[in-house]
Amino acid sequence: MDDYALSFWIYMGVMSVFIGSTLKKFLASHVSAVPSLVAWLGATLLVERLCAMCMPAVLALVAFCATCWLYSLLAAPSPVLPVEGKAVLITGCDSGFGLATAQRLDAMGFQVFATVLDADGEGAKLLRNICSPRLTLLQVDITQPQQVQQALINTKAKLGMKGLWALVNNAGVCVNFGDAELSLMSNYRGCMEVNFFGTVCITKTFLPLLRQNKGRIVTISSPSGEQPFPCLASYGASKAALNLFINTIRHELEPWGVKVSTIFPSAFKTGQSSNTEYWEKKYQHLLQNLSPSLLEEYGEDYVMETKDLFQKHAKTAKEDLSPVVNTIVKALLSPQPQVRYYSGPGVGLMYFIYSYFPLSISDKFLQKLFLKKKVIPRALRKQNELNHIKDNNNDIISNNNNVTSKME
Repeated sequence: MDDYALSFWIYMGVMSVFIGSTLKKFLASHVSAVPSLVAWLGATLLVERLCAMCMPAVLALVAFCATCWLYSLLAAPSPVLPVEGKAVLITGCDSGFGLATAQRLDAMGFQVFATVLDADGEGAKLLRNICSPRLTLLQVDITQPQQVQQALINTKAKLGMKGLWALVNNAGVCVNFGDAELSLMSNYRGCMEVNFFGTVCITKTFLPLLRQNKGRIVTISSPSGEQPFPCLASYGASKAALNLFINTIRHELEPWGVKVSTIFPSAFKTGQSSNTEYWEKKYQHLLQNLSPSLLEEYGEDYVMETKDLFQKHAKTAKEDLSPVVNTIVKALLSPQPQVRYYSGPGVGLMYFIYSYFPLSISDKFLQKLFLKKKVIPRALRKQNELNHIKDNNNDIISNNNNVTSKME
């Protein structure tokens, strides 16, 4: 009995490691590693059947797992392309991912063209102070075609006969605040102007230089462009439009040898997200511009809770931007870059649930993950109160009728 129990626990332990490794591989790479995932699952089932038929197969399974583990330790790292002679244009380098990426690529030896909104801002000053003379700052508002064209002229003058190796589409804004009905039309237009039209403009403008070098386009998108995050309608819609554009040109540019990748980060502290004053201004601006009837139906406390939840979510976001910067570097230097990258804690699990679970479960997961709202709109509260009073009255009438019937 003891021998059987020992064999059973060895079997369970090894199978747990094996299946856990399979799930970890799947969550880390999602769609990009489907063939290898199928192979892992097939091997798991095969070994499981062998173990079920005869316990000595457990020893074979242990040996197999040990071999796989040793191979993963000793296997050569994935090859990367050389950095020398490669030029990269990065948009939105005033702060966040753009600023961090510009610093990293410059330190690696890339010739970096970093676009900023404010050439005298803190981000621009930092890049001037710590980066090499190879880095070129370009003051560009990507929503202004004239400025984008001037950036192309300046970039060509610096590159000479060289083409551009890569464009990193990082510039973006999230001016969304509140439910879709409460979001101002200026929010929708603001997000579309920067996240979609601006990115389309700069991508189209620099494509001739990228085609010349058979280069890369790397775009920072957002899971909210594919999943229905509460209170992110305008931002998510702009990213959804961007995703479709990028996927379309990915097919169209394949004959030219230009490789296109999209990165979907989890929550990180970027831009004004951790600025309390920023959220307060957004809140006051929304209150001043909402129609009185709409504000009456939702209630000021409902809007205030949304603001507080956005602030709370921003505080829990990761400060270390290196996971996204590392992913950008992979997309730039991998001989065969992935079409999609998922960067940051939890994003792989989120996509797994969204892709393979019923909508009822994935929707609840997103609501719990992002904004856990407790306050309901004022009009619904009043309706619930009326229904409650009505139900109580019905109960009283029903009880009176029962008493009358008994007396009769």
